[in-house]
Amino acid sequence: MIPRLQIELPKPLSTIVEERLRDAIVNAELSFGQALSEDAVGLSLGVSRTPMREALTRLEQQGLVVIVPKKGTFVFQPTLEDVEQLASFRLLLETSALERCMERAPTETRDDMAAALEAMRAAREAGDTKAYARADTVFHESFVNHCGNVHLANAYRTISGRVAALRAHLSVPHSDQQDLSFGEHCRIIEAFEHRDAALLGELLSQHILRAQAAYANALVERQR
Repeated sequence: MIPRLQIELPKPLSTIVEERLRDAIVNAELSFGQALSEDAVGLSLGVSRTPMREALTRLEQQGLVVIVPKKGTFVFQPTLEDVEQLASFRLLLETSALERCMERAPTETRDDMAAALEAMRAAREAGDTKAYARADTVFHESFVNHCGNVHLANAYRTISGRVAALRAHLSVPHSDQQDLSFGEHCRIIEAFEHRDAALLGELLSQHILRAQAAYANALVERQR
């Protein structure tokens, strides 16, 4: 008797389009507020309107695009209030996730954090600020990947794209901010290794609030 065999079906075209557009937004290939004409984007990607519309609808649910009736679709344009609210929610979720990781999966979490930190180090040495931002995102995702709470992880993923986009769009042009960031990540890992929850919470708060202030300043500079 032949056992049940599984095959991996190719992804739906709309999913491929969604992932490519998400990467373009998160990695600053597309600008904040940029218009996304279905015809222009479809032509660029070589797809028809149907998968485009499905992809854009899902990206809207992630807060990465805004669909305005009779006007079109646009990459989200963060405000100062958005930056503050995202930072507050992110701090709440990441603090809880890290505390759970220390109890449930300290080795796995530490290994993933260290791998991301090494990628950040290599990106700094290469002067690749976008690669640094991507590794920074992976560092923080390691918290929710090992926290053991699917609801917390799902809540984090509702903002992770916008947080990563802020990081790439607003910190990449400022290498001094990435220098500060690298030192903060080193101290976060050290506190995690020593299982110092109080210090870890303090360092994470300082890190996220410093980033919030940097993003806010960068937004103000763009508006001048």
